[in-house]
Amino acid sequence: MISVIYSPEFLEHNTGYGHPEKAKRLTAIAEALNNVSWQDQIKWQLPTPVMSRNVLSYIEKTHTLEHIAKIKQVSANGGGYLDGDTPVSTRSYEIALLAVSAWLDGVDQVLNHQPAFVLARPPGHHATRDTPMGFCLFSNAAIAAEYALTKPDVKRVGILDWDVHHGNGTEAISQDNPHIAYCSLHQHPCYPGTGISQGKSGKYQNILNLPLHAGSTIANYQSLFEQEIIPFFTDWQPDVLIISAGYDANDDDPLAGISLQPEDYGLLTKYVLEITNFPLFGLEGGYHLETLARSVVATLSVCL
Repeated sequence: MISVIYSPEFLEHNTGYGHPEKAKRLTAIAEALNNVSWQDQIKWQLPTPVMSRNVLSYIEKTHTLEHIAKIKQVSANGGGYLDGDTPVSTRSYEIALLAVSAWLDGVDQVLNHQPAFVLARPPGHHATRDTPMGFCLFSNAAIAAEYALTKPDVKRVGILDWDVHHGNGTEAISQDNPHIAYCSLHQHPCYPGTGISQGKSGKYQNILNLPLHAGSTIANYQSLFEQEIIPFFTDWQPDVLIISAGYDANDDDPLAGISLQPEDYGLLTKYVLEITNFPLFGLEGGYHLETLARSVVATLSVCL
């Protein structure tokens, strides 16, 4: 059994005509999951209402008050662009809060020994403490990691980011926390231009960046998982492992140039299961609807 945390309200974050981070991303995934032969193994779950757990209190530990206020104000004023490619609409602030709540629910699920997939938007791994960017409003994975550390018996959290773009926000927020380890494998050069260092560097022994060239295939990913990522997290021994699960490294994706196939994400998930039996996956990127949906199906099927 795997929990999928989802709400139709996530569709109400309106990014406007032609924007790649659109509501159809979620409906394509939900439709695909409702047509698999093992759909009886999926436990669909609504996120906890925002006020029931005071989600804002967790966000305030991660983001500045000015950052939060900016998103709230622009949404309240009818929407607009927070930067060149990060739009919000009237309900985007509320929906972003609900997305954070869904990621926190995911933490609760894996601590109850059940893998979970957070099917939510807007994504989060580019949002820094004080700047929304790259389609991202709040740093969902970093907030979830901080939340996990408030739980009994959770001493260390790992974040694995396999989105094709470097999670600059997650790294910047997490790098000074001695209880969080962050690993990203991503295309470089590519947006946002960070994460260029190969491997661990300097004082941040809890950060592992693994840049890949355009055209890289599953063979390159296998090598990195076996030689770098598995040993990194085996040494770290996280009590919770969070995967920033972007699916934009697919060959068909319009925003990058890595050449994975949807079924390859099943293999990546097998590697994840060598680290923990109860991973938390949270949706980040992925903009070709068919391959996005097939990739999520491949991820969940291996978890079962």
